[in-house]
Amino acid sequence: MHLLQSGVDITVIALWLGHEHPSTTHIYMEADLAMKEEALSRLQPIASAAARYRPPDQLLAFLQSL
Repeated sequence: MHLLQSGVDITVIALWLGHEHPSTTHIYMEADLAMKEEALSRLQPIASAAARYRPPDQLLAFLQSL
C-alpha cells in the first residue's frame, strides 16, 4: 500500500510480487481515505444541467399501442 501511495505503478508492484496479472494485485489493494479524496479532487463537475428525457411521438404511439 505504501508503494502505491508513493506513486509506484500497480503493474510494477505486481511484477515485484510475482503476480502474473495486475488484476491479481488489485485483490490486495485498498485505497485509504486520502487517496479517495485525491481522486475525487481531480474530477471536473459536469458543465451541462441534466435535461429530462422527452420520448418522440412515434415511440409514445408505439407504446400506447401495446
